[in-house]
Amino acid sequence: MSNIATALSLLDQLKEFTTVVADTGDFGSIKKYAPQDATTNPTLIFKAVQLAEYKPLLEKAIADNRGSALSSSALPKKIIDDLLILFGREILEIVPGRVSTEVDARLSFDTEATIQKARYLIGLYEKLGTPRERILIKIASTWEGAKAAEVVQKEGINCNLTLMFSLPQAIACADAGVRLISPFVGRIYDYYKATTGREYRGAEDPGVQSVNRIYDYYKKFGYGTQVMGASFRNVSQITELAGCDLLTISPELLQELSEAEGALDRKLDPEVAKQADIERISVDEKTYRWLLNEDAMATDKLADGIRKFAADIVKLEKIIAAEIAA
Repeated sequence: MSNIATALSLLDQLKEFTTVVADTGDFGSIKKYAPQDATTNPTLIFKAVQLAEYKPLLEKAIADNRGSALSSSALPKKIIDDLLILFGREILEIVPGRVSTEVDARLSFDTEATIQKARYLIGLYEKLGTPRERILIKIASTWEGAKAAEVVQKEGINCNLTLMFSLPQAIACADAGVRLISPFVGRIYDYYKATTGREYRGAEDPGVQSVNRIYDYYKKFGYGTQVMGASFRNVSQITELAGCDLLTISPELLQELSEAEGALDRKLDPEVAKQADIERISVDEKTYRWLLNEDAMATDKLADGIRKFAADIVKLEKIIAAEIAA
């Protein structure tokens, strides 16, 4: 790829061998950068509904539920589910591929509740005429999350296992047959930068290295689960993962990539990965929990990520409760 015309932006070149996904709930940004797919999460939706242009979606979700017999605690949860589907359907009017819609993070350690929520969200989409093939249900990559995804994948509900920080999580998800995983590059980088005081760039970035290990493991052992690098802090992390199955990128970094020129080399290649000298690891529940426990970074960031997403869901519920009361 090094001989590609340098007139092409880095973003244009990246799209040649990696599916680019917009990591945003902002419709304008999605239209501008023309990604294949889009992802959302509770934080992005929480931020979006506070902007004037997205207020009508929140108002519609509330209006559709006026007169409901649900309790004051259950009603905001129902409205949030409806709001997620409204956002997802709007995004699917823009992107040609899929949108990821997230299960409530507070269900991260409840397999059965996660299964029921995934079925419910897909049902909401299908009632409105959106085929399940265009939806990815986002679930935290806890052991319980992987087991829930294993069940619903067999029902044709494709899953995106998120908040991933380690190879054991990735193996558990691949063994469960999930469609896609989202290893969080930037949050791994944040952890090591904070604990070591070092600034990591390029191939030495621990977040980049984590995705490389997962990618090589999947391709070496023939897993069909797609790898989608996520949570980027800089363009260097993205270009070091050129060739990854998918990369989900914020509007700010999409902008940088669209304005940057120069040759972009492919760094991840399935044929090269198949030759990697890697030992296969058998991951049952005990092994998963032990290996995760032994990885202080992954343990810390998984718990922290679940807490933060749950906190933003609570904030969103409070906004909705105030709107209902008004």
